[in-house]
Amino acid sequence: MQKNPSPARSVTRVAWRDGVLTPGERVIPEETAVSLVYDGGSHAVMMASPSDLRDFAYGFSLTEGIIASTEDIAEFERVDYDEGVELRMWLKGDRGATLAARRRMLAGPTGCGLCGIDSLTEAVRKPRTIESTLAFSPADIEAALASLTPAQELGRLTRAVHAAGFWTRASGLVALREDVGRHNALDKLAGALAFSGYADMLSASSPQTSDAIPGAGETPAHPEALPGILVLTSRISVEMVQKSAMIGAPVVVAVSAPTALAIRVAEEAGITLIGVARFDGFEIFTHSHRIVPESLAHVA
Repeated sequence: MQKNPSPARSVTRVAWRDGVLTPGERVIPEETAVSLVYDGGSHAVMMASPSDLRDFAYGFSLTEGIIASTEDIAEFERVDYDEGVELRMWLKGDRGATLAARRRMLAGPTGCGLCGIDSLTEAVRKPRTIESTLAFSPADIEAALASLTPAQELGRLTRAVHAAGFWTRASGLVALREDVGRHNALDKLAGALAFSGYADMLSASSPQTSDAIPGAGETPAHPEALPGILVLTSRISVEMVQKSAMIGAPVVVAVSAPTALAIRVAEEAGITLIGVARFDGFEIFTHSHRIVPESLAHVA
């Protein structure tokens, strides 16, 4: 039985540069088969980086709508094998029965987000609608983007993983998670936010004036919005928007461009979708009213 595999390792390689072959080493990321098991039944098998897997288990459960809050999981266990890792969860109340009714099996390549979905309706399901009066300046977007690189430890070592981070004006980068799969990185971030200690603070304060992170709660039509910016190092596909909506992100910023379907779903979800974000600018594709001049952003 393998114990807590490292997310990266050094391998030998031969480099061809300037007409010369040179032996040496490179640090590369690991990817491991991770099975998400609910009440004894395997629900999904994903290829993922073998780190922050508790965050992954809970975050995946939240963004896929399997649970409404971390309290819906009665027990969690990680079991490592030579072949991969099992993340075992036992659900409270009727969550298990509800999941069994819509059970699906996922088995796909790195970061596969829609493998195994058994209906077109589920693949393009209606997103949660985010309502937020929060506004940000272009400087805020730049600061959120700039905060990622210093925190990407695995990314600096390997140059081969994705990152998802959550930034607020008051606290800067609140949390960041990395993975070989972009969907996995976002799920890990969702789990990290759920365990961050912010979860219950918004019940008594406004998300527009606090760094508190609301609990998932039962999936309402208009969930309370996260009080900050979700930042991604990947392209924005529809499932990334769907997951962002499930965790209540009013603004999503990514370094690459969105797909056309992602734009349509973000428009419907009330999410401000920003892509092609670089240090010299960015492009706003939906709900541009949340990006305002500096003086207005701080009083919104």
